[in-house]
Amino acid sequence: MAEMEDSKAKSSSGSLFFNRSFTMNSTAAAESNSPKFHLLLNSPSSLNRAASISRFYNSFDSVKGKVKKLCNLFESAKSKSSSSPSNLASPKETSPRVVLRPSKSIAYSSSFSLSFNNSSIRLPGTEDRIVVYLTSLRGIRRTYEDCYAVKMIFRGFRVWVDERDISMDAAYKKELQSVLKEKTVSLPQVFIKGKYVGGADVIKSMFEVGELAKILDGFPRRQPGFVCQGCGDVRFVPCWNCSGSRKLFDEDEELPKKCLECNENGLIRCPDCCS
Repeated sequence: MAEMEDSKAKSSSGSLFFNRSFTMNSTAAAESNSPKFHLLLNSPSSLNRAASISRFYNSFDSVKGKVKKLCNLFESAKSKSSSSPSNLASPKETSPRVVLRPSKSIAYSSSFSLSFNNSSIRLPGTEDRIVVYLTSLRGIRRTYEDCYAVKMIFRGFRVWVDERDISMDAAYKKELQSVLKEKTVSLPQVFIKGKYVGGADVIKSMFEVGELAKILDGFPRRQPGFVCQGCGDVRFVPCWNCSGSRKLFDEDEELPKKCLECNENGLIRCPDCCS
């Protein structure tokens, strides 16, 4: 009997130990698998993300509701305006009137022709040519750009132009001042057939509206790509008499004298293209 009771006690203690180990292992396994789930549910970042997503959808729904309200408001206003009797009675009043006005270029073209024909400023001895007073120096950028633009416009028509560069010869500046009767003159200044036309703005505007092409219609044209072989289209060459030194030696008096054929720079007009 004692042996049977001892065996029962041992079996009961073994079963209790087995059940306890099983429950410990199961709870441990459950605890080992559950922390990730608990962390995902209880972490503040996940809660904030869910809250932000819900706010976004709520704000989106509110924006959609506002847009629908605005659409309904405009549609109702449009339906009211279309169904009003005043609009049905006078549909012409709703369409704006289109008034056609002449552009500035058309108005300017007539003023250019009138000013050119009635010009009181004349340059004697140039009735058969185009004369442009300009400068080749780049001291003042705007002046140089205007002179270059006018030069390129006339070269595009391939007409011969008497270019009078005041930086090469100071006598041209005095000549222009005496013709315009002004002490300070701007460059460039253009004369066509002896008549005064104007500066760079006038030439550009005449070129844009097509008035310049009409005025230059009677002038002879040069060959495309023509360049003077004597001066390279500079219009000036060194003086042949003094070789550009502006001084001559007088053998009779045995003294150097000033050359009377060249200008202050020892240059003369090119005999090939300016004769």
